[in-house]
Amino acid sequence: MTASNHPSLNLLLLAGTAEARQLGVALAKAGHRVTAWLTEPPRGSNPMPMAFEMRDPEDTTALLRDMAGFDAVLDLSHGFDAGLSHAGFATAAALDKPFVSFARPGWTLDDPLLQSASDVPAAARAVPPGACVFAATGWASLPQFLPFEGARLMLRQTSRHDRPAPYDFVDLIFGDPPFTVATETALFREFGVDLLICRNLGGAASRPKVDAALALGLPVILIEKPRLPRGALPDRP
Repeated sequence: MTASNHPSLNLLLLAGTAEARQLGVALAKAGHRVTAWLTEPPRGSNPMPMAFEMRDPEDTTALLRDMAGFDAVLDLSHGFDAGLSHAGFATAAALDKPFVSFARPGWTLDDPLLQSASDVPAAARAVPPGACVFAATGWASLPQFLPFEGARLMLRQTSRHDRPAPYDFVDLIFGDPPFTVATETALFREFGVDLLICRNLGGAASRPKVDAALALGLPVILIEKPRLPRGALPDRP
């Protein structure tokens, strides 16, 4: 059966992950019209392969107005972009639109060096005094590390900018993905990292820093993903 045997749908994709790009391309090839909504501009050398729009999850009037023309909403937003997921789900429910979230499984705590924290403040409280911490938790997370008991907080940035670090204990570490275990290992050795704090994104692309830390015998604190809206995930058998 070919794509022409199926009705063409106008689909809204809440994006922000590699899987969103892959699904969007596949749906377009199947004959559907796909538009992506993002809360941040696309990063890296691979531009969005479909039409996309920047959206403010708090602008409920605009979301209601602009979602009305779509047949269904597919949520493959960034695992830590809970605002877009919750706003999209609420808007779809108000418009009686089908809405499905696809959640990437997180990494399991299968090594004694791995521990979980509910959020960044909980992870910050677990930082030993005087530790050099490498964090991949995003610029907006910096205030959540206060008060910081470690020696240095090295925050990874994958988008180049000239903003100064807002606190004296913060060093900005710029890097361009994709990263490898080898390059991450060398980076951690160069900066004398004692502890890694990162978000439990799951998947392969973000895993090298975790594997590098484990190979060096460094503890890793994984921030748990925010919960998706109730009813947004497909039922499992």
